[in-house]
Amino acid sequence: MPEEPRPTIHVPGTTSHTIASPEGTLRYLKAGTGAPLVLLHTVRTQAEHFRALIPLVADRFTVYALDLPGMGHSEIVPGASYEEPAMRAGVERLLAGLDLDDVTLLGESMGAVLALTTAADLPDRVRRVIAVNAYDFRGGIARSGLLARAVVTGVLAPGVGPVIAGVEPRAALRRILQGGLGDKSALHEDYLDELLQVGRRPGYPAVARGVYRNLPGLIAARSRYPEVKAPIHLVYGEKDWSRPADRAANKDLLSDAAFTQVPGAGHFIALERPDALAGLVTAVAK
Repeated sequence: MPEEPRPTIHVPGTTSHTIASPEGTLRYLKAGTGAPLVLLHTVRTQAEHFRALIPLVADRFTVYALDLPGMGHSEIVPGASYEEPAMRAGVERLLAGLDLDDVTLLGESMGAVLALTTAADLPDRVRRVIAVNAYDFRGGIARSGLLARAVVTGVLAPGVGPVIAGVEPRAALRRILQGGLGDKSALHEDYLDELLQVGRRPGYPAVARGVYRNLPGLIAARSRYPEVKAPIHLVYGEKDWSRPADRAANKDLLSDAAFTQVPGAGHFIALERPDALAGLVTAVAK
């Protein structure tokens, strides 16, 4: 069998760890000291998505940046589910396996939805939730542009889908991800290299298809939001893929939640405005 690739990026101050279970081994980065801050990444990314944020908050928190099941360098389990409950179970395995309490959950995109539903499941462990550009609206990544719509449609197509999922041209991935940025230069080439390497892992095309196929489950998961007992802070980039109506719907659903819009930012705020997220995290920790 081919050897699993190693991460090509080292985030200063972090160490890499794994937590094993029958459902698959999860990999996470750890840094800092203080109360636990768990970071949950977006669709098609991994723990290194938070490479610029972690050093900004590690002096106040013990940071855990998780590779969600099957993604990044977490184990790819043949036949695994990538529906929202299965992904959420991976987050809960981290919190329970490390016996984390008083947790701040910060998730972006898909990670924001999982942060909210995990908080609904584990009220005794989660202290607060920062939900950044929650991916709980129709269209999602397809709103990045025509190329993204074509790629997602192709990946999900019967027959040719697995082939398309296994072919990921550098230029195409760059363009899709830059479609989620207000500042296109925030997508660094070494990070793109890492994502492309992960995309070549044996079995990863099945992960990609599973994730895209089950994205509608993130919309359905909105029904769980009102169950969250912890304080919630909704964060949106001014240029996020969500529309004003999508944001208003969540503000109405979570009437007690705080709300911040980051000027000029797109869907991947952790890449282009980590300072804004660090400021929010620091403020709620006081």
